Amino acid sequence: MQTTQILLAQRPVGEPDAATFSTTTRSLPELEEGQVALAIRYLSLDPYMRGRLSAAKSYAAPVEIGDVMVGGTVGEVVESRFDGLAPGDMVLSYSGWQSADVVDGRHVRKLDPTLAPVTTALGVLGMPGFTAYAGLLEIGRPKEGETVVVAAATGPVGSAVGQIARIKGARAVGIAGGPTKVRALTEEFGFDAALDHRAPDFRDQLKAATPDGIDVYFENVGGGVFDAVRRRLNTYARIPVCGLVANYNLTSQPEGPDQLAGFMGQVLTQSLTIRGFIQDEFTRSHGRDFVREMGEWVASGQVRYREDVVEGLENAGAAFAGMLRGDNFGKLVVKVS
Repeated sequence: MQTTQILLAQRPVGEPDAATFSTTTRSLPELEEGQVALAIRYLSLDPYMRGRLSAAKSYAAPVEIGDVMVGGTVGEVVESRFDGLAPGDMVLSYSGWQSADVVDGRHVRKLDPTLAPVTTALGVLGMPGFTAYAGLLEIGRPKEGETVVVAAATGPVGSAVGQIARIKGARAVGIAGGPTKVRALTEEFGFDAALDHRAPDFRDQLKAATPDGIDVYFENVGGGVFDAVRRRLNTYARIPVCGLVANYNLTSQPEGPDQLAGFMGQVLTQSLTIRGFIQDEFTRSHGRDFVREMGEWVASGQVRYREDVVEGLENAGAAFAGMLRGDNFGKLVVKVS
């Protein structure tokens, strides 16, 4: 059995491009006892992957030059030497950017396609959904009647954050880029208000949409969006920091004065709580509740989701670069085969 793999060819400076990745085809090893062979059907593309392209110190080791790009996948078992998995079973694995893989059967999770589309294991019922659930409820802790603002609100994390906030009785304000995404926030995802960060009067829109200030800001973006939001924060506001996608492709410090001292003064005088997090630190404390509650919310329609599916593994690199620019709409998934 052979696999087509997309490898890291060189570390990008700024935005990843065609030279960042290379493609190769290799033969997979013969199955050993306890292993399964997978045909990869779907590959998840996520913003965290940009950090893995860098050699800078982070919470996870970088992808080495010549290694397969990392990523969550849904695969179909084509051969098994593991009790409990048989050909035809669909599983969640971490096989990365390739078309087939041989893995330890203990390291995959069997999926039930009758409960939800298997792609949801990469999105609303998987890591992005859990990121929203745990980050909002453990760090943001929205109370009934409070205002929750989330950036990148049509993405798989942001859209879930706003909908969970409303389930908990809070008011949800979403920030996105472009009129189509903004319209979907209220019409499709049920947000109370939606704003376009590209609008010239964005700050005025934000002020009008948050007349009582902001109690929880779920940070996915950073940059100019955060600069506008922080001026609307209430005393005791909570800020779960999930991502800073506006900074991921920067090659130098942003222009303008250093605002850190001013913001730290705001943290002090307004008793703000800011906490960065990586979703897997909450697996033990929130994992079971997430599976139960999010499963119920998705099944009942209380939480809706959208997927942006790209055809072909060969298009993963271009789709990934586009995601960092905000080109995608919903959870970005590559249909591998």
